[in-house]
Amino acid sequence: MPKNSKSKTSSQARPVYLVDGARTPFLKAPGAPGLFSATQLALGATKPLMLRQPFEASDLDEVIYGCMMPSEDEANIARVIALRMGGGDKLTAFTVQRNCASGMQAIDNAVRNISHGYADMIMAGGVDAMSRAPLLLRQDMVHWLANWNKAKSAGAKIKALGKLKGRYFAPIIALLRGLTDPVVGLNMGQTAENLAYKFNISREQMDEYAVQSHLRLVAAMEAGSLEEIEAIYDDSGKMFDADDGVRPDSSVEKIAKLKPFFDKPYGKVTPANSSQITDGATSLIVASEDAVKKYKLSPIAKLSPAQWAGLDPAQMGLGPAHAIVETLKFHHLIMENIDYWEINEAFAAQVQACVLALNDTEYCKNELGLLKEAGKIPMDKLNVDGGAIALGHPVGSSGARIVLHLAHVLKRENAKKGIASLCIGGGQGGSMLVEAV
Repeated sequence: MPKNSKSKTSSQARPVYLVDGARTPFLKAPGAPGLFSATQLALGATKPLMLRQPFEASDLDEVIYGCMMPSEDEANIARVIALRMGGGDKLTAFTVQRNCASGMQAIDNAVRNISHGYADMIMAGGVDAMSRAPLLLRQDMVHWLANWNKAKSAGAKIKALGKLKGRYFAPIIALLRGLTDPVVGLNMGQTAENLAYKFNISREQMDEYAVQSHLRLVAAMEAGSLEEIEAIYDDSGKMFDADDGVRPDSSVEKIAKLKPFFDKPYGKVTPANSSQITDGATSLIVASEDAVKKYKLSPIAKLSPAQWAGLDPAQMGLGPAHAIVETLKFHHLIMENIDYWEINEAFAAQVQACVLALNDTEYCKNELGLLKEAGKIPMDKLNVDGGAIALGHPVGSSGARIVLHLAHVLKRENAKKGIASLCIGGGQGGSMLVEAV
């Protein structure tokens, strides 16, 4: 098919393949703006990925990227990435935003466009430099500045100065505001507390899960099982080639000393059993069978469109349970057909609640519309190389990361099928079937 052909339509969906992918190390927010902008992170994943391909960036049909918090210089960051990766002026691009699942949404858009014949090869992924989330002006400060700008005479400006109050200077922290649901008024940690209460998940159980995440990531690092990571370099030439939030010495005894953060003093959710605030990017090349044959590519997985589900925002962490059921229904599968699972670890309690919900008869009947429980996810098949509690959750990137890593797990373990899923702030869940080729 000719590139960018407007006649690319098909009444029958075509198979879609994950050809290759890469991500940066996920770098823990240092308490100040990080070394890399979102664009730099995205290019840190994209450029090495493109260098090993037998085609040029200009051969892509589109770039689709997810991002929650682009900077003021990164409006439609996907287009910025497309141009700076050398795609040329004609390479179109657009940015998507579905909170925590923005990276998966980008892949979903790519899969659907290719499957229906509108494209043959797309760069899809996600990025966020969470450490660079902006500080915003309060509305009363914005109004004061507007009045100051209207004041033309010296007298008017003196009068305006008299109305300036010290509290106007207190900034709005965009990251904290963005992680608070505006409808139910709860931050994401408080929604995790709701799930811990609902499913009677103890603080010790949450801490045990968090420690497991760290130790699994350490084991994966030592085994060389994170082959998708590409090193990134700062302006001084310093190299970053590994996720730096992992704690090899993590133990239940150590993290038990931390106090609850979101529901003081009686809660159970702490920074240690929650995902980390992190900077990172993930890029994937998604292609049709025609493109695979044309460029003699070797796909690592077959991808299907994502399934999405909505639920009460106050229990948003259960989104994966809802979306997983939709994915199983869509593909006429049962839990036992799935070999490996990736559920993004926003919070330990959130992942644990999803596992419990899927195996709970009443929840499955009342909330998921099933006749019985969906089944149990084996813990030795879930997040086998650790997850966001250990390596972080750059919101725009995580959905792409879990899809890419799951594909590598299936290949490594000679397995057939996996499901990647995330909870989504605002009360949604996303889930995608990944199959070996």
